[in-house]
Amino acid sequence: MIRRRFLRLLFCWQLAGLCSHAQMNGNWGDQGNGTYVNPVLPADFSDLDAIRVGDDYYAISSTMQFSPGMVVIRSKNLVHWEIIGHVVDDLTRISPQLNWDRMNCYGKGIWAGSIRYYKNKFWVYFGTPDDGFFMSSATNPAGPWEPVHHLWKVKGWDDCCSFCDDDGQLYFIATNFALDPKNNKKYNIHLFKMAPDGRSLIMESDSIIHQSHGSEANKLYKINGLYYHYFSEVKAEGRVIMMERSRNIYGPWEIKQLNHVDKKLDREPNQGGLMQVPTGKWYFFTHHGSGDWEGRPASLLPVHWIDGWPIIGEPGADTIGGMVWRGAKPISHKRKIFIQSSDAFNTGNLNVQWEWNYQPRAGKWSLTERTGFLRLYAFTPIPSNKQGSIILRAGNTLTQRSMRTAANVATVKIDISYMADGQFAGLTHFSTTSNSLFGIRQGNGIRSLVYSHNGKDSIIVAIAGKSIWLRSTWDANGTCRYAFSTDGKLYTNLESTYQLTWGSYRGDRIGIFNFNTKEDKGYVDVDWFRYDYKK
Repeated sequence: MIRRRFLRLLFCWQLAGLCSHAQMNGNWGDQGNGTYVNPVLPADFSDLDAIRVGDDYYAISSTMQFSPGMVVIRSKNLVHWEIIGHVVDDLTRISPQLNWDRMNCYGKGIWAGSIRYYKNKFWVYFGTPDDGFFMSSATNPAGPWEPVHHLWKVKGWDDCCSFCDDDGQLYFIATNFALDPKNNKKYNIHLFKMAPDGRSLIMESDSIIHQSHGSEANKLYKINGLYYHYFSEVKAEGRVIMMERSRNIYGPWEIKQLNHVDKKLDREPNQGGLMQVPTGKWYFFTHHGSGDWEGRPASLLPVHWIDGWPIIGEPGADTIGGMVWRGAKPISHKRKIFIQSSDAFNTGNLNVQWEWNYQPRAGKWSLTERTGFLRLYAFTPIPSNKQGSIILRAGNTLTQRSMRTAANVATVKIDISYMADGQFAGLTHFSTTSNSLFGIRQGNGIRSLVYSHNGKDSIIVAIAGKSIWLRSTWDANGTCRYAFSTDGKLYTNLESTYQLTWGSYRGDRIGIFNFNTKEDKGYVDVDWFRYDYKK
């Protein structure tokens, strides 16, 4: 018995080594031999929930202050994923603080939610820490989604999920993480009934079904006649996955821990969704809750049912699971899809991977004023007392996720013919903890290539041409190097490098920026953006 336990521990240590190695060298996803390596999405797809509908798998991911909000992704095999749309097209329906003229919600905005399919519709519910809970529904998960509806205006709540019982009764579960001055307890999990249309809570039905340290990430399931309440909580080892089950939705509940964690090595998988594939096997699609410069990436874990409990990962002798970094692909599917990254701006719509930093300013960007180009008009950023944070207060910054793969090359071609004095436009990497801007700045009619790192500017060279090509390359360590070209053929690298970072629950974003510190004047035309990453 001792020898068997030692071998199991050795196996787990070896898996942990594979984890560190994979994260360092950027190995991920489909290995081309019937197996996959976690993460299956090496980028910021945080606060996941996932479901299966027919032969398709759908997941949603929180987007905080980025617009459009609450990204929807789809897969045929749980390993390859693509973006198909967003739930919220106008963040100002949630709060005016999410608009381009406020920009006051870093670390806030759209938090975790749930996606479910019942009554012939897809239903998404989510919360924000300051504004309460919202919902929308759609017959097609790619959209259009109904205008977001304010379900309940409340503060200090999060991590909600809707549930439709066999009799059609709708339920809503969520965590109140605000301090209760009466009993000095935090993280009470509440269960409500909902009205038949799913657009309001029946407040008198409120019932607290669980309370523990940090209990959140709520999901409700009904499997083989039993109700399962999935959640996570904080223990000495870190944030772990928990499950309650009962024959009655109000309890009494049995409870069990489903996984062990190592905060450093496996980065606390927790938010996610349980799904069964056609073979009968079960899987858990989850984010890693401890973020790094790429954010909180997504992994796929096997589920083993033991005594009626869905144990997540590789079960140990204590029937509690551990992180799994490699496995056989659940489903064989010939067509490989990947997260989209490039855009030629020639379709009349932005490609689905793009998200603005806050709700963009209407009339200050266009895909139609010059066919085949994205036109960005420059206007003044919101004043800030924090030095070096101008990009965090500049509206109409168009962004997408930075992937953690072995090799990443993002290049943009910009027509700078119509710039004005005070204008600065180009390529950026940013989070709330650090940022870099690389592009063209105009002053006194002279255009210069400028590199700015947290507000410290370096003038590289004067630029006389009509167009500029800007490039960023980075590796699995998040070490970025910028380069430029004046002809699109020969590129010159900057000597210095920039370290990608994370902050306010978000990974690094690569983006296209354009602002004017003097007045609302000038514009640039973006011809194309090409981002190739190691697949």
